Amino acid sequence: MARLTNKVAIITGAAQGMGASHAKKFIEEGAKVVLTDLNEEKGQALAAELGENALFIKHNVTSAEDWEAVVTRAERVFGQVNVLVNNAGITMAKSILQTTEEEYRRIVDINQVSVFLGMKTVIPFMQKAGGGSIVNISSMNGLVAGAIGYTDTKFAVRGMTKAAAMECANYGIRVNSVHPGVIATPMVVQEDTKAAVEEFSKHIPLKRVAQSEEVSNMVLFLASDEASYSTGSEFVVDGGMTAQ
Repeated sequence: MARLTNKVAIITGAAQGMGASHAKKFIEEGAKVVLTDLNEEKGQALAAELGENALFIKHNVTSAEDWEAVVTRAERVFGQVNVLVNNAGITMAKSILQTTEEEYRRIVDINQVSVFLGMKTVIPFMQKAGGGSIVNISSMNGLVAGAIGYTDTKFAVRGMTKAAAMECANYGIRVNSVHPGVIATPMVVQEDTKAAVEEFSKHIPLKRVAQSEEVSNMVLFLASDEASYSTGSEFVVDGGMTAQ
């Protein structure tokens, strides 16, 4: 039997990159998936490609009202929601002296506040469903230092995951974080950054960047009942970078 049979999942930031990879993997494993993103064109195209068990909803993850609409519609179309993957996020590579207050608040809203809003909205639906799994995508920079703004918010995702896991354990809701390293997404391997990424990969213990599918396999495990005794934990997919 497929590993996500009878699961209804919401995946944010799912129009492309890792989110799209997670959505494809979930569909392959029997889930019904709501893909959300601001990129309506790519999101609709991917949902059409994935078939009748996929639904795209345009979604501003920083809006509480949007979150309520997404989860309500997901339940109306597919049934009780029992998986949430908080995947949406942005990067920023500026120094603290170059970063404006507006830029800082934007990355906090998208990378951190959206995770809070997603969990806050979905938990009552999961309580009604009798349990569920929340997977929050952090980063290896939620474990070790990186750029200002990005590092801060990814550490926050790690902390929120632990706090929510303790609060939700009595409800049968598991909450875990995933910490990818350098992943070969279109944003990372575009022409102007390709050479730098190849050079950086020489310093990764496994001597390569990861493919999106390798992160998706971890997310799939945590969403499935195979991870039934894992909650409040970090799952690292970084080729050994943070072990050095």
